[in-house]
Amino acid sequence: MKRDYSGKLAAWLTAFIFVGLAGCATTTPTTNGLTTATVESVDGSPIVYGVRGQGESVIVFVHCWTCNHTFWDAQINYFSKGHRVVWLDLAGHGESGSHRQQYTMQAFGQDVAAVVKQIDAPKVILVGHSMGGPVVVEAAKLLGERVIGIVGVDTFYTSFEYPTSQEKITAFVKPFETDFRKTSEQMVRSMFTPQADPAVVESLVAEFLAADADVGVSAMHELFNWNAQQASADLKHFSDILYNINAAPTGKELPANDHVTMMPNVGHFIAQVKPEAFNQALKGIIATLDKTSH
Repeated sequence: MKRDYSGKLAAWLTAFIFVGLAGCATTTPTTNGLTTATVESVDGSPIVYGVRGQGESVIVFVHCWTCNHTFWDAQINYFSKGHRVVWLDLAGHGESGSHRQQYTMQAFGQDVAAVVKQIDAPKVILVGHSMGGPVVVEAAKLLGERVIGIVGVDTFYTSFEYPTSQEKITAFVKPFETDFRKTSEQMVRSMFTPQADPAVVESLVAEFLAADADVGVSAMHELFNWNAQQASADLKHFSDILYNINAAPTGKELPANDHVTMMPNVGHFIAQVKPEAFNQALKGIIATLDKTSH
């Protein structure tokens, strides 16, 4: 079933995004119960993360391509009331630094694993939006039995045909290399339905326009490479603990399987445009994962 935000070009532009070892950490407590800290990833990149709340299972929120942890603000505020919640900025994103030249999904997965190991979380649920989906799958490989659940947000099991050959990947990424800001803005604006709050749209667009073009172009290449080379086997491997909350812009899209929840009349940024509905859907999935993990 095909989404139609604004024609075939918009659909192609939207497609890519569907698809975050611990070192010494510095920690800063704050007055609102949030602790922020920095830990080194495997390549030495400083990864900034935050922890809030208490609970047996830890919910780790991983942002999408060229985004940052603030995209999860509504979820951090909501879920930290009854759970231990962790956010992070992947290397080269948000507040985190970077020592890398190639932004692979595996390297991003190491960022997430470094944070989880640093806080010594024995039981985690990894939540990844868009590119964050492949990232948390890579993190799950490193974290093993600590991971009781993976939740992809508008990622995996979508109706889009990803470019799989190097020729097609190169052609897709070329406009971003030529004019990163203009192409990114066109893509992001195509990801909302007409019902989206204009203030939310403009706020998110501004965040994307502030992104580092070199990081974005590299990460886009690597996201497509991951999808072409690893997605099928990895999603099958984690199918028992993998759940999805995916957008249904027309309200007619159907779930690919019984682990997929469709959110009607919303585009790619489900958690930001419809935070209350998204939070309730995620709450239900977390309850299921907590129950089955005992």
